[in-house]
Amino acid sequence: MNRTTPLLVGSLLLMAGACSADELRDRANSIFKPIPEKITEVRGQKISDEQAILGHKLWFDPRLSRSHIISCNTCHNLSLGGGDNVTTSIGHGWQKGPRNSPTVLNAVLNAAQFWDGRAKDLQEQAKGPVQASVEMNNTPDRVVTTLKSIPEYVEEFQKAFPKDKDPVSFDNMAYALEAFEISLTTPNSPFDRFLKGEDKALDAEQKKGLALFMDAGCIACHNGVNVGGQGYFPFGLIKRPGADVLPEGDKGRFAVTNTASDEYVFRAAPLRNVALTPPYFHSGEVWDLKEAVAIMGNSQLGRDLKDDEVTAITAFLHSLTGDQPQVAYPVLPASTHSTPKPE
Repeated sequence: MNRTTPLLVGSLLLMAGACSADELRDRANSIFKPIPEKITEVRGQKISDEQAILGHKLWFDPRLSRSHIISCNTCHNLSLGGGDNVTTSIGHGWQKGPRNSPTVLNAVLNAAQFWDGRAKDLQEQAKGPVQASVEMNNTPDRVVTTLKSIPEYVEEFQKAFPKDKDPVSFDNMAYALEAFEISLTTPNSPFDRFLKGEDKALDAEQKKGLALFMDAGCIACHNGVNVGGQGYFPFGLIKRPGADVLPEGDKGRFAVTNTASDEYVFRAAPLRNVALTPPYFHSGEVWDLKEAVAIMGNSQLGRDLKDDEVTAITAFLHSLTGDQPQVAYPVLPASTHSTPKPE
């Protein structure tokens, strides 16, 4: 969000109130885009069914973790909006992670992955939690040993990557996970239907909230198909929140770039399905969506949003909840005597 003077905001809101649904939709379509119905390729390369099927199994397989307890779905639960609905995730040995788990839904539409953007795509991102000591605490070699110890997986990797001489690899594991994750999109939200021409998809309060969202300046950070996830911005652009919301020890993107101007800079959160994924912010310390909206108004816009403005913007954010992926729990192949034991 960027700063807009109260006088200008007031003028814009008066204009918004006079807008027809068509005018409001035209403005929205110049800033946002509907979630696509289906994504079939990444980086210009088509995903095969075999790769996606393999990734589906790996997503739910806890043997990718050293403990054989934690799977990708543990922290990115597809029944909970692609997050885990706790402040920070619980990892190996009951350790608490440093940041709130971002949703995996529509993550393929983000410019980069993680709160600090340290992974350029989902394949690179998939390697991080598997190796992080506070998360799955595993190693590439141990993962490959585990997968090669299971004949069914060896066969599935061969089908998924037929041109590779040694298809069971850590890179291919990550690519298969990415191949599955691109299916985790949520089209057909009320907002998407409104963008496509369905006037009644949004009620009057949500339309008011959409106008406010655009006119107050929220769109400076939260735009595009994912309503965010495309750029990096300081948290506390105008007024820094307290340490309970913005922990002083987490300097955000600074840890990636080592550039002073990146202190407390984070990727703008994608707001699709945000009503399903409390708690909010990288710290996971805010549980109420209305409170999160008010904090953003104060810290990013320099405005104390009125109660009715917070209510309207929150109503609009609820319209960003789309059709949730319907994913069956897979039957996983059995371990063998040579599969590494849990630790």
